[in-house]
Amino acid sequence: MSASLKSLFATLPKTQRGQRIVINGDPKGKNFLYVNGNSVVIRNIDNPEIADVYTEHSTATTCAKYSPSGYYIASADVSGKVRIWDTVNKEHILKNEFQPFAGCIKDISWSSDNTKIAVGGEGREKFGHVFNAETGTSVGTIMGHSKCVNGIDFKPTRPFRLATASDDLSVAFFEGPPFKFKQTTREHTRFVNSVRYSPDGSIYVSCGADGKLIVYDGKDGNKISEIGSPAHAGGIYGISFSEDSKSLLSVSGDKTAKIWDIQANSVVTTFDMGKAIEDMQVGCLWQGSHLLTVSLSGYINYLDKNNPSTPLRIIKGHNLPITSLAVTEDKSAIFSASSDGAICRWRINGDNEMLNGSKHDNKIQKINIVRGKLISCSMDDTIAFSDVSEARYGDKVKLQSQPRGMSTSPSGLTVVASTNHISILMNGSMVKSVPIDFEGQSSAVHPHEKEFAVCGGDSKLRIYSYDDSFSLTIKREIVVQGVITDMSYSPDGTFLGAASSGRPIYCFRLPDYEDLTSSQWVYHTARVNSVCWSDDGKRLFSGGIDTNAFIWDPANTHSKTEIKGKHPMAIVNTVGWLDNNTVVTGADDGCVRVFTV
Repeated sequence: MSASLKSLFATLPKTQRGQRIVINGDPKGKNFLYVNGNSVVIRNIDNPEIADVYTEHSTATTCAKYSPSGYYIASADVSGKVRIWDTVNKEHILKNEFQPFAGCIKDISWSSDNTKIAVGGEGREKFGHVFNAETGTSVGTIMGHSKCVNGIDFKPTRPFRLATASDDLSVAFFEGPPFKFKQTTREHTRFVNSVRYSPDGSIYVSCGADGKLIVYDGKDGNKISEIGSPAHAGGIYGISFSEDSKSLLSVSGDKTAKIWDIQANSVVTTFDMGKAIEDMQVGCLWQGSHLLTVSLSGYINYLDKNNPSTPLRIIKGHNLPITSLAVTEDKSAIFSASSDGAICRWRINGDNEMLNGSKHDNKIQKINIVRGKLISCSMDDTIAFSDVSEARYGDKVKLQSQPRGMSTSPSGLTVVASTNHISILMNGSMVKSVPIDFEGQSSAVHPHEKEFAVCGGDSKLRIYSYDDSFSLTIKREIVVQGVITDMSYSPDGTFLGAASSGRPIYCFRLPDYEDLTSSQWVYHTARVNSVCWSDDGKRLFSGGIDTNAFIWDPANTHSKTEIKGKHPMAIVNTVGWLDNNTVVTGADDGCVRVFTV
């Protein structure tokens, strides 16, 4: 059997307070792109649910830009490598890879003739470089700066010019090719975050942490004017020109975005993006009729010039690793949880929304859905019971020690394996918390019988039985290889599937817990993080730290379906089933993927 990618729910841009992000548009007006971790994310600007991810960098990416032709993308990373790859083929074939300097690249720019690439950043020996996109040979030296270059941009029209912005409070200007330092301008009083040329090449603008926007002549680099005094009350992290070069979009840490009439030196529209820290604006793009900004939360805002008080739409999701997922009982939606305690609901068509209300304060270990309730267990030592239909965080129950694993039964029974306790809850209320002398790691509740399984850090799998008063008795102990990181009973209670830190996938056949597979299901090459049964109970799905996922068949232990290479550079943390022929995965790259098998 084989597996094919059916849909991708993409990660958001990775953001950091006080740091700008680069968001770039397709010159053909169809797509936009940004980076997160090892990934370069390409999204359709009209239908951002349509997405693609490039994951060939071996270290964290920092920025990416389309070539003026639109046929290639150049992406850079923290190690100083630049990869040039095509946008036409689905495989995104690599054309060239260069390392202009050793160190983090902060910005990248193509010349208008598609032949030259300029990069700026924090190299060990230099802060920028200009090179030939075909051969990698130098076509200029970036000089005049004493600190990191944050922004770099080519003049899009002849004669060729180049501008750079730096942490040394200066903007430098170069003529070429070959590009040679011409002059430095010091109009900013704090870090200069970015510099961008207008599409017609007549001017370029720099923005800084001092809230200033400075306009320069595009041909000689001399200052023309300052927009606003200052333009924003906080640092400006991104600027983008309109297609006609007459207007400028700027975004700031003061939680606003503004459209400026450059000629009149006046604000046309101010967008108040909110009051919370997460509403700081750290990047922007003006592409055709679309005005996009990125909040510190990672949310992508589509602005409405006619109604500045409310964005046209907000693209939400995760920009941190996905730790757990669950499928609704009617199969209409997928819920995913991340390492920051956030939960997102994805409808199958790609629309999504974040749960509202008071979220968890720490990483979510596990989520399940039972009887219309979303049950979420977090390292903030709480377990929450939320109504699936309301998409709002529900009441939290405090646990006595830090939870590691959680499972539920169709009856509403929940068992949490914690560092020092086994907690038993029924329909959202704590029934019992039992101290244990081992460190709980994972749990599974039998769907019909009065028993559940808990594995500890001592590599022992304990099967507990309980009575109506929830008095516990250890029914049996099974020694396993490594630690059971996740486990699940099949829907009919015939099997117990378990994922191991020691690589084997266990499948125990009840009632005797006969080990069917530990010596056979060892195709994962590292720790296995998650297992889940299909609704018909015939196949077990697993995903692990080796970036791979497998589907196993207890009726034919030699049979397996491989989902290899579908999560390049990303650990698979959680797996699930949409139906008997469709599986779902969540990974460290912040993406949710749906596969047909």
